[in-house]
Amino acid sequence: MVPDNKNKVDPTVQAIVELFPEDFLRNTARETGVVERERKIDVVILFWVTTLGFGVRFLSTIRGLKRKYEEHAKTTLSISSFYDRFTPEMVDFLRKCVLHAIELQAQQTGRILNDKLKRFKDLVIQDSTIIRLHESLAKIWPAARTKKIAAGVKVSCIVSAVADSPKSVRIYPERTSEAKILRLGPWLRDRILLIDLGYFKYQSFDRIDSYGGYFVSRLKGNANPLIVGVNQKWRGNSVAVVGKKLRDILPHLKREILDVEVEVEFKRRKYKGKQSTVKRRFRVVCAFNPESGEYHAYLTNIRVEILSAADIALLYRARWEIELIFKELKSNYRMDQIPSANPNIVKYLIWVAILTLMCSRRILQLIRNANPENANRYTHLRWAKVFTQQADRLLTEVVECMGLKLDMLTIYDIYLGQ
Repeated sequence: MVPDNKNKVDPTVQAIVELFPEDFLRNTARETGVVERERKIDVVILFWVTTLGFGVRFLSTIRGLKRKYEEHAKTTLSISSFYDRFTPEMVDFLRKCVLHAIELQAQQTGRILNDKLKRFKDLVIQDSTIIRLHESLAKIWPAARTKKIAAGVKVSCIVSAVADSPKSVRIYPERTSEAKILRLGPWLRDRILLIDLGYFKYQSFDRIDSYGGYFVSRLKGNANPLIVGVNQKWRGNSVAVVGKKLRDILPHLKREILDVEVEVEFKRRKYKGKQSTVKRRFRVVCAFNPESGEYHAYLTNIRVEILSAADIALLYRARWEIELIFKELKSNYRMDQIPSANPNIVKYLIWVAILTLMCSRRILQLIRNANPENANRYTHLRWAKVFTQQADRLLTEVVECMGLKLDMLTIYDIYLGQ
């Protein structure tokens, strides 16, 4: 619990303790069945030791996690009783902790969209990454693109640019298609969704538009829509494009930008046993890349009077944000180093990596708000290195904030028990 006099508590400690209050952790543990009766394992201490210990590399094994827990809980445990705590209920407990943190972070404004995007509520980015697992898990989670015995899961994320944090996280078997992962709904209203090529589907774009949302996606290589209008006219003897297929005219263009309206035809999902074929108009922006000597083509439903062609091409670069999150999770919070053959431990440690990221982003937001003139210098990966270096000290401060403090005699007894 946080002491009454909050001025004596370090603001970074206070920020993450308020993100996961002790009462919330204990109540959620009871709701998920993690703690039917509290005995030697204190779920709150285990939560913080795992999140601020295993997630940042200074604990590399489950035995190391057990020793760290014993130090902070001032107790000794058998390894079997410790392993028994990695249950489906514990995995569900951590998943709900992640959802709780996402809800709180969504209420915080980590960033403000610039003037061109101020009419939108948020800019969100969808993508997924593969986590390789112990080969003994191949029957549960078979890998998708290998002939060797291998296992893997797919971690899908939606990242909010405004909250500067994940908006949604789900775990799927690696063989789950991207089309099944993309979850659309009314939450998209007045938001822009940046979509990877793996999720490219005209039916999805149609649904996003029907929900009042917006999207920007790279145009698939085999997509060849019909051009029905021009948004940007060029002077001189330019190539006529209306009425022609996009891929047919691109090799003959000599302009930097092509901004056109296109018509596509596709089948909607079946409804009451019937499937209709529809035609829809979307906008295509093609920006010439001098390095590759080719056009990068983007499909969107954002009108030209809202964002220019150059703005659309620049906006899509924001997809790099989610790549940085995956890099941070794997390079700093060990999400790609899970050697366990226990499925529950695998899921447990994936959720732990997400929780570590949420704690890190919470403190980064605090630091950026305190130093707005230097906020851009605190890049995510640079900050992640600082956070991991200080995580052990932060763990001690968090546990002491809860009223637990180790003395040397207790540490000696714990080590003697090992």
